[in-house]
Amino acid sequence: MPYRVFLPAKLPAGRKFPAVYLLHGNGGSYLNWSNYSDVSKYAGLDASGGAILVMPQGDASYWVNAALKPEDRYEDYITRDLIADVEARFPVDPSRKSRAIVGVSMGGYAAIKLALTRPDLFIFAGAISPALDVPSRRFSFRRASQYWRFKTIFGPWGSPTRKSSDPFLLVQSSVPSTTPYLFITAGQQEALADPITRFTKRLQNRGFAYQFQTKPGGHDWNEWDEQIPDCFESLLQHLHSTE
Repeated sequence: MPYRVFLPAKLPAGRKFPAVYLLHGNGGSYLNWSNYSDVSKYAGLDASGGAILVMPQGDASYWVNAALKPEDRYEDYITRDLIADVEARFPVDPSRKSRAIVGVSMGGYAAIKLALTRPDLFIFAGAISPALDVPSRRFSFRRASQYWRFKTIFGPWGSPTRKSSDPFLLVQSSVPSTTPYLFITAGQQEALADPITRFTKRLQNRGFAYQFQTKPGGHDWNEWDEQIPDCFESLLQHLHSTE
C-alpha cells in the first residue's frame, strides 16, 4: 500500500519526531491531504521542532477490517503494519505521547473509532467532518447501493461487527480517562453536522476530554482546509518530541 511522508526540513542526528497520521475521505487517496490542503507547512512546526506527517492509502474502506471481505484489513494495516514501517524507516518517537491521528470525513470516522477502541496508540485524534453515523445508517431505497456496500464493510444490521464499529455505541463503553484527546469539527452547512453534534453531546455527558467547533462551509476540502490550523494548534498542545 502506498503512503506519502512529509519530513521536517532539518533532521538532527539522534532527534526523534512526533508522527501524525493523516487519513483521507471516501473516494479519496493518499495524495489528497498534500494536494488539497496546506498541511505540508506543519511538518516544519517551528515552535516544537517539527513533526513527521504520514498520509496512507485507504481506498473506500472506512479504515476498518471488512466484516464480509476478510482480505480487506485496513485497520490492521494502520495499527500494525503502517506504524511499524514508519517507525522503522524514519526518525519517529515510537511512544504514544508522540503519535496522533487526524482524518477527514471517512478518515475522521476512523480517527474517532481508533481513539475509542485503541486508546493505547494515540495521544490525540482529530476528526474533521467525521462520518460518524455511517455504521448506524438504516436501509433506504434512495441509498440502496450504499447500504449493501456498508454491509460488506461493517456487517449485517445488528451484527456484533456492526455494533463494534459504531462510535455512538463505543462512546458508551470507552473509558474517558484513557481515551486520546479528541478534536472534532463540522461545517455549518454540511449534512453531517447533526450526527456530529449529537455525538459530541455524548462525549460531554460521559466526561471525555474533547474540543468541538464549527465554521461556515460544506463537506469539502475548502471547509476542511479552514479547520486544519485550529486542529494542529490543538494537536501541538498534546504531542511531544524527544531529543
